[in-house]
Amino acid sequence: MAANPLPQTQASKEQVRKLIETIGKHYAVADNLRDRRQAFENLMESTPEPTRVQIRSVDAGGIDAQLIWPARLHHPLGRRAILYLHGGGFYSGSLRTHRAIAGSLAKAASADVLLIDYRLAPDSPYPAQIDDALNAYRWLLDSGYESDNVVVVGDSAGGNLAIEATLRQMRVRGPLPAAVVALSPITDLAATGASLARNTGHDPLINTAELDRIRGAYLATRSPSDPMASPLYADLTGFPPLLLQVGSDEALLDDTLRLAEKAKLAGVDVQAEVWPGMIHQWQLFPSLLDGARQSNQRIADYAIEHFADRPKQ
Repeated sequence: MAANPLPQTQASKEQVRKLIETIGKHYAVADNLRDRRQAFENLMESTPEPTRVQIRSVDAGGIDAQLIWPARLHHPLGRRAILYLHGGGFYSGSLRTHRAIAGSLAKAASADVLLIDYRLAPDSPYPAQIDDALNAYRWLLDSGYESDNVVVVGDSAGGNLAIEATLRQMRVRGPLPAAVVALSPITDLAATGASLARNTGHDPLINTAELDRIRGAYLATRSPSDPMASPLYADLTGFPPLLLQVGSDEALLDDTLRLAEKAKLAGVDVQAEVWPGMIHQWQLFPSLLDGARQSNQRIADYAIEHFADRPKQ
């Protein structure tokens, strides 16, 4: 089930240390939803925009979105697509915060990437985000992409949405994506994972207090162990191939590994990767981390493996 990367190098350790320091500066006085949302925006504004891609704004089933594809591909509508669902605790994140990883995946997977600007909590609580994710997936199908040429990818809260939107598509017996990739997903809003305490001193972006904020903004009075909100409690039987990535120093490490075990027991083709020394959402920083560049290539390779029409190498 697990395919763990090579041990972390000393250079990688130093890169992560510097990133943690940078994150700490941005979030130093951000102790409420509004300030943390802005801190995330400011943090990602300090990272480079993607290069060698073309970007077109689209209305994806009523959702503001950007379609991103490699500059070498001249047709804005290709054969393969990745639906990217950004993280940010359901209350933050935007097209800007995740355009770099979306562009990176477009180039590495030779695919179109649909990055959506789904509605945010608390103004739009559950299930608005899942509704938007599923509508965007169906928009891709309506636009001419075949389901077996679509891979759904999400990080953190977006990883939760990638899984929950697919589960909802399963419930209505609609066409399923070729695969799902969940990066450090929030799988258990009840916050029962032991690594929440064990790794709390290592992970600058998520901890028990942050999950408390997320629950209040996103779920209101809904139970955090509702399987329609927390995929750890869902029946995963029949789920598409699933790749999970998580950092060894993440507070959500156990949440990811528990989901992987549950998926395996349900007969899902699941791969779980634990990346040494990585923190929550490290994949968003390919300009800063060797580990991000390597993990993003792994995501792209996994998508290519599962596309029905694989790009010519």
